[in-house]
Amino acid sequence: MRLKDGVLKTVRGTVLPLLMRPESDADELQRAAEQKMKTFDRNLHGGLYVLLYPDGTKITNIPGTEVPFTLNEYKEVVGKAYQYITLYICTAEDFFTSSQETSSESNSSDSEVIIMSPTSAEFNAADTLVWEPADGESGTDSAAPVLFSDSQEGPGTSGGMLETACYSKYTQLYAPIVIEDKDDSDSVECSHDIPEDTKVDQQSLSEITANLALEIDHRAVSRFNICRSNIWDGAVRGFKRATFSEKKDILLKFSDDEGRFEEGLDTGGPKREFLSLLMKELNKQPIFDGPVESRYLVYNSTAIREDEYYLAGKMIALSIVHVGPGPNFLSYISGQSSFKASVGDITDEEIGKVLQEIQNSPSVEILQDLMIRNSAMLQTAGCFRHVRSCEEIKMIVEDYLKWYIIHRNNTAIERFKAGLESLQFLTALQQHPTVLTPALCHADVKLSAAEMENLFRPEFSQQGSNRRAQEEKAMSYWADYLLDCEENDSSVTLEEVLMFATGVPCVPPADMSPLPRLQFLCSTSSTFPMANTCANILKLPLLDTYGAFKANMNFGINNSPGFWCL
Repeated sequence: MRLKDGVLKTVRGTVLPLLMRPESDADELQRAAEQKMKTFDRNLHGGLYVLLYPDGTKITNIPGTEVPFTLNEYKEVVGKAYQYITLYICTAEDFFTSSQETSSESNSSDSEVIIMSPTSAEFNAADTLVWEPADGESGTDSAAPVLFSDSQEGPGTSGGMLETACYSKYTQLYAPIVIEDKDDSDSVECSHDIPEDTKVDQQSLSEITANLALEIDHRAVSRFNICRSNIWDGAVRGFKRATFSEKKDILLKFSDDEGRFEEGLDTGGPKREFLSLLMKELNKQPIFDGPVESRYLVYNSTAIREDEYYLAGKMIALSIVHVGPGPNFLSYISGQSSFKASVGDITDEEIGKVLQEIQNSPSVEILQDLMIRNSAMLQTAGCFRHVRSCEEIKMIVEDYLKWYIIHRNNTAIERFKAGLESLQFLTALQQHPTVLTPALCHADVKLSAAEMENLFRPEFSQQGSNRRAQEEKAMSYWADYLLDCEENDSSVTLEEVLMFATGVPCVPPADMSPLPRLQFLCSTSSTFPMANTCANILKLPLLDTYGAFKANMNFGINNSPGFWCL
């Protein structure tokens, strides 16, 4: 905000996203806001600044209380979900000048006054969409933007320089849209441009998942008791338990073949392993059909009765938000602008054969004959018609594929989407389909040796020591081993190496946390690799030859029954 005509006005074009901890207080927010603004605004001079609520009052306590401000407490006062909080900063000089003049102007009917009291504003700006009237519309003062919240509760004020991104329960179809009138004479124009990559709608995959994860209460847990030989059964029991909540953290217990129990919590390896194995098992369920890397939902009466479509959607949302992997096998998701499928996606041999014959029809006569002979099949999908040219082949096949994959499975798809609403994941998916699609759909992109080498950071001994020389030799073995895995010259894949070290076969959408590290074993402790999956640490053996190193790495990874916090 800046002072204009004795009134604090919002500055157009200076909105910057700022991701903060829910426990952040006013001082922490102000320091972060000043630093962010100074980074992107060379015109922001030094000096004292004040952090403000949307109504222009200084942020110290929660409004109407003596409780010191924190984001968590402010959210409680607002009393509803929000996508982002909009706050302001202004210079101390502008703030105190405005404060001195506000009292004398408060009784004026001048339409230029846009600062509202906390009581009248009711802090609706914490969850709002900005709307500005067109020229000539009556009933609204054009000097003050009108704000409608998702519950249509009334006007407030807009603008701001500080945002914390949390996803709101908006409608499934409409993402929050900010419409600004560049000709608004009552706004202070900014003399600089904010870089494009700082806009809220340019969030990365990890930022989106981190925002969704803010809803997780790490002080409460949902318990899962899992046997590796039957992941699906244990997962279904856990998800159907009355005390289960996707907003709780996961307390996981694996029972191994010897009857011992392993426990993983928070970002532990056992939890990541469970979510990885669960996504793999989900691919095998009869609720999906099609090629293994391009699956689509298919109606199954038993699954409908057991509500497995809803569970599947919930499992996917929970896995992605709880730092696990995505399914990476779906062929089509809600939010994609176009539907693409091929005859090869049809697993029914008879139907696939008919579509293939139609697709390869060399003449109109043969096409017409095929249409008549298969009229019952085509009529069911609403695709039977009188054809006059071979140019209609593409449309017939596309229409049938769309019916076969989407329309006939609509009931299953709707329940699946209901499950995806967990942790507001579906809302995020519909707002950012391009960003989130890689976490759901298959892509022919595999881990590379170079990516793995850059992912793991080595922890060396002191430079010049005898052990340091052994560790550097092991690092050269490690680099060659990764190349062998990439080139299929090993019994282990790169995905299996990553799974052994971290509990996930790929970098999850929420990124790897903590960052993977390499440590080195003493020659007397073990000649085989070891892993601490809770800390994402892979421990390499120190061996004399590359042949021994490769053989022991393969043996250790291939014979690991599970993943523990060692």
